[in-house]
Amino acid sequence: MTDAWTELSDRTTELKAIEGLMGMAEWDQQVMMPAAGSGARGAHMSLLSGLHHEKLTDDRVGELLETLTGGDLTETQSASVRNLQRDFDRATRVPAALVKRGAVVRAKAFPAWAEAKEASDFSQFSPHLAELIDIAKETVSAIDSESDPYDVLLAPFDPGSTVATLDPMFDRLGSELGTLLDALEDGEAPAKLEGPWDVAKQRSLHDEVATALGFDWKRGRLDNSEHPFTVGVHPTDVRITTHIYPEGLLSGLSGTVHEVGHGLYEQGIPTELSMTAAGSAASFGLHESQSRFWENTIGRSRAFSNWLSSRANKRLGTSFSGEELYGAANRVQRSLVRVFADEVTYNLHILVRYTLERRIFAGEVTVDELPDAWTDLYESTIGVRPGTAAEGVLQDVHWAGGMFAYFPSYTLGNLYAASLGATLVEEMPDLWDQVEAGEFQDILGWLRHNVHSRAHLADAPDIMAAAVGERDHVEDLVDYLWSRHGALHGVTR
Repeated sequence: MTDAWTELSDRTTELKAIEGLMGMAEWDQQVMMPAAGSGARGAHMSLLSGLHHEKLTDDRVGELLETLTGGDLTETQSASVRNLQRDFDRATRVPAALVKRGAVVRAKAFPAWAEAKEASDFSQFSPHLAELIDIAKETVSAIDSESDPYDVLLAPFDPGSTVATLDPMFDRLGSELGTLLDALEDGEAPAKLEGPWDVAKQRSLHDEVATALGFDWKRGRLDNSEHPFTVGVHPTDVRITTHIYPEGLLSGLSGTVHEVGHGLYEQGIPTELSMTAAGSAASFGLHESQSRFWENTIGRSRAFSNWLSSRANKRLGTSFSGEELYGAANRVQRSLVRVFADEVTYNLHILVRYTLERRIFAGEVTVDELPDAWTDLYESTIGVRPGTAAEGVLQDVHWAGGMFAYFPSYTLGNLYAASLGATLVEEMPDLWDQVEAGEFQDILGWLRHNVHSRAHLADAPDIMAAAVGERDHVEDLVDYLWSRHGALHGVTR
């Protein structure tokens, strides 16, 4: 058993190293690489993806997993065997040629999406999207042709989530949020902030906020990209990006705080686990819970706004009061773009994407029909109608990366974040006093202990249950939104 674990550990270390290189290549493509480099990058990613697939599906890996399964293992060993077995079972069913083809297509699809968005021309991206969907369908068919295709797509992102659980969850949220949104429109909306603000000065504010929240600059960096994202190469090398808007002070800052939340999670994974199959986040939904917790629960709170006001005024030469920032950070309106959406409407944006993806893989909507389908769903779900492809079907990068079925992770993250926040308020009575004083260490310490340090030693639902107990996550989120936004708009539940 000891020899088998040592050999499996060596093989896992190789897999994690390749994943780190792929993460670096993807980060470089979106931050540093010249646009003309996409062809060469496709070749790089094809080689790395193929090598990873070859090493993961090696017969010897299967033999080692069989030897270790059911043995007398430590918690780390048991979790690593379980997680790697899932990856092995999935990967061995997918032809290597399909994996390599997918890497090449994704490398070409990203610059095509960026150019199409800039030109607001869906036709520039649609052929790439069609090919990505075909690859996803072929992958699903190879893995499990009997199950709902969307369940197969969900599995790598949020193990245990299925359409059987997501459908009623989204139905409930759609109804509850629609009721809240209608009620808020009867109240008085807070005032918005008027820009512009110097981008370089904004960046200095972002750096100060990231430092205060606990982001370790010796183990991470912050760069600019079209669409903010995070790559965790290793707990000692975490890359986050942001997009700063001259006219959108709080939009840019909330994006940075969001990515800092992701970065803190990556930096909080124990280094001794980092090169094992248990050394990653337990799910994308749990990862999103960390970003949404910091962005919304903390970052849009009155206490945080009071702390932020003096820092913003010093950096930007403004004279904001905490209450002005708090009101502007919590404006609710029916909007077109997900990344700028307020807390109340955000999950309605996800509902649109979830519905469309379900229809795509059920064969109910074609690629050519997507722009109109997107526009119609936005009107019926959120009450607004996109006028251009850039503010409609082209606004997100996810499909360019073949990340179908990722979007539900955002809503799961919001649900988890609400329950984490409710539990923290109960366990830390002086929580908001600490936030207003700019003291975030105890909050981060609680998350480190209850979430980050658990990495993927257990699945996300079990980590959440251990952290917060058995809670109704939907009720926690709806109650939180009513409490904050109802009070601001002068309405009650």
